[in-house]
Amino acid sequence: MLTYCMRKRLFLLSREPLKAAVSPQQRRCESGGSVLDLQHFVSSGGTGRRSTYGPLGTELKRNVLQQWWTAVVSLQPQVFGISTPCSSTERRTLKTEDGEALGEQLKLFQHDQSLRTSLLQGALEQFVPSLELLNKKLPFGLAEIGLCYQPEPERAGTSGCFSEVTKASLVWFCSFRTSSQWLDYWARQRLQWWRKFALGPSDFSVCDVLSEELEEGASRGVKVLYQFPSGSETLETLWSFGDTKLLKTHHGSRAKLQCREGRTSVVPHVLSVSANMDKGVLAFLYNSLQPVQKVDSKQRLHQRKVLKLHPTLAPVKVALDMGRGSTSELRQVCEGLLQEFLEAGIYSWPGYLDSTYSSMQSLHAKYDEMGVLFTVLITDITLENGLLMVRNRNTTVKETMHISEIKQFLLKYISAAENI
Repeated sequence: MLTYCMRKRLFLLSREPLKAAVSPQQRRCESGGSVLDLQHFVSSGGTGRRSTYGPLGTELKRNVLQQWWTAVVSLQPQVFGISTPCSSTERRTLKTEDGEALGEQLKLFQHDQSLRTSLLQGALEQFVPSLELLNKKLPFGLAEIGLCYQPEPERAGTSGCFSEVTKASLVWFCSFRTSSQWLDYWARQRLQWWRKFALGPSDFSVCDVLSEELEEGASRGVKVLYQFPSGSETLETLWSFGDTKLLKTHHGSRAKLQCREGRTSVVPHVLSVSANMDKGVLAFLYNSLQPVQKVDSKQRLHQRKVLKLHPTLAPVKVALDMGRGSTSELRQVCEGLLQEFLEAGIYSWPGYLDSTYSSMQSLHAKYDEMGVLFTVLITDITLENGLLMVRNRNTTVKETMHISEIKQFLLKYISAAENI
């Protein structure tokens, strides 16, 4: 089986900008002596050529995909989800100077099917089966999240390699009279979505695709961009394709493609909205990373990094730790509270299981780098009267709260953040 240079671009992107954005001095938190480390989010897979998601990155990516699906599908009455194979019937011409690599590729691509580079084709093929369900009425959309494969930029030793990326796609079908308005509508919607979860919304922007950069068959294109430390990168692309691709997919059969918009029967035009969600996860990480400086009473400067991810995206909502007191009894309280949080869908971190002693200052620095929203401290006071200490990541304010109120407090906080 041919071994691909999967995820290489994501690995390079996750490494180089981080070095440029955060100097060695900035990476070290004086309060706890810890080094800012995003390895638990995005890290090397061990070969130096792939990038993988750690425990926190996996949860972050899951949250990002879930929010994308909610915004594009669940809250849109005219958009429906589909699932298509990772291969397509499109053939590609492969070019490489390495004869051995070319031979390996030909073994894979000699079959009728080849790995897909986008989710568009699957939606075009699902168009006709979807018509009867929708009573042939426009407009409507088909959405999907899945793996795609894209060729690597040619570098030394990388000829013929492909990267594996997670893409989110919306294919919108509408009449030719309204296609331009719909493209503008979806461009606004997508920019608003990216900015909704951003600490610095201005880092996200849109621009029209230059005529010489238009994809084949597209009459117009729009890009959603993020300003990484290393430069601007495209997160999402919107294309207006007309009806050509749809007719080609269904062999020019206009009769079965006819739809109703008002009293008119038309072959719909196709709008494609495609997002690179791996790059989007990186964008949210960089956008949420904030340096914080504080001068103590002895005029010493303390620096730390806080990963201020949006509450709905933050992998860990609350960390549970215990202070001094009866260890066994405090642990029982922590375990009961942890189970209560998990059953309510509140992703929690069992910090009380760590047997290594750390000062609260060090713990706060660690959790801030993890993006944890709240730290809950269980002490002997909790055993006496049910009161516990709750620290807010963003404000660092600590407040006392009764143990019976903490779950509802967290649920309301996260719910309110989703509606902003």
